[in-house]
Amino acid sequence: SLALNAGIDMDMVGEGFLTTLKKSLSEKKVTQQQIDIACRLILEAKYKLGLFDDPYKYCNEQRAATEIFTPANRRAAKEIAEESFVLLKNKNGLLPIRKSGIIALIGPLADAKENMSGTWSVATDMSTPISVLQGLKNAVGGNAKILYAKGSNLDADSIFEQRATVFGKTLHRDSRSNEVILKEALDIANQADVIVAAVGESAEMSGESASRSEIGIPKIQQDLLAALLKTGKPVVLVLFTGRPLTLQWENEQVPAILNVWFSGTEAGDAIADVLFGNVNPSGKLSTTFPQNVGQIPLYYNHKNTGRPLPEGKWFQKFRSNYLDVSNDPLFPFGYGLSYTTFTYSDIALSSNFLKGNQTITATVTITNAGNVAGKEVVQLYTRQLVGSITRPVKELKGFQKITLRAGESKKVTFTISNKDLKFYNSDLKYVAEPGNYKLFIGGNSRDVKEADFKLEL
Repeated sequence: SLALNAGIDMDMVGEGFLTTLKKSLSEKKVTQQQIDIACRLILEAKYKLGLFDDPYKYCNEQRAATEIFTPANRRAAKEIAEESFVLLKNKNGLLPIRKSGIIALIGPLADAKENMSGTWSVATDMSTPISVLQGLKNAVGGNAKILYAKGSNLDADSIFEQRATVFGKTLHRDSRSNEVILKEALDIANQADVIVAAVGESAEMSGESASRSEIGIPKIQQDLLAALLKTGKPVVLVLFTGRPLTLQWENEQVPAILNVWFSGTEAGDAIADVLFGNVNPSGKLSTTFPQNVGQIPLYYNHKNTGRPLPEGKWFQKFRSNYLDVSNDPLFPFGYGLSYTTFTYSDIALSSNFLKGNQTITATVTITNAGNVAGKEVVQLYTRQLVGSITRPVKELKGFQKITLRAGESKKVTFTISNKDLKFYNSDLKYVAEPGNYKLFIGGNSRDVKEADFKLEL
């Protein structure tokens, strides 16, 4: 009754409405009219979807045969996957790698097509996704030799692995001893020119009902990485995850890290395209990656503290900080590298005063300072310095994705109005308040150019 009175029209798997509303009606906690209105709104939605004309509209086998998993849809899925990958580290330009010599592909996620679709994909045909192993083989043809070994199981604990591979997303656990599995991997690693390590979380280690008290790569996989690094061969970490992970050790030790999330049926081919440089990665993090779990909750748009740490300081007594770690995230919101480098000019504001319903523009010039074409996501943030209630230190207000040839420059302009500065105040009124503001533009939430303006209503 409380839910219905609060405006909830439909209850899914909880079945609270189904089992309690009749009793609530008899106890006069809800009215028949309220139930009728909720039903009407749901029926209207079904009508707009065309379900009264064709109740099985989305269960039509003939339609599915011609519209699902088509070549065009697969191409689109591949392109979307490639745009989503986030290059987290690329020391000395290790990536992209060459389609030549011997490439060792090692890791429990390397030949794991059942996991490519990620969580909440229980109706997926698990036989259709392309694994990393298949993707690399497709890409190199006869130009390079691909050697594969699992290297480790997902986790040393078989019971944990069972919990993390439900709904048919098996990783085909290897029953041999950890030592034997690792030795097999090291044998091929020592033959290779470069090692690609496909490690991280399985699909069902993130999402609903998949909490972990520690959110690092499982230790057995970290041990595998450490052993691969000891070979002295260059190691590329292809990271599978559906959420932020703690990657402090990996970031310190592994020269290249490409976060590929769980990228769907075309995952293997998309990953190969980026690893070999057919596609320049351009994805940006939509969430903050912490240094460790003790920093959580950690997010870019936090409220300011009463005792902020002075800029450039790592620790100062009686300020908001830690004894053992800086306040900084490992990778900030909006972060993502490229195979090229982008430089930003200072911000040019059309005016330092935003008056009434007028607008101002903020323009920067972005230059591709590298040797290959690439895409950059230019991000706009603002900050209200003083508000009637505490305000975030940064708020994302817009972004534009641009493509630049090597050496090319483009101007990017954002338009700001008082609508972009509105928020709900303590009276729950949606308002923009006059005062001083900062505006930031950059390639992530941390590395930005800034300018000042004043809002006058």
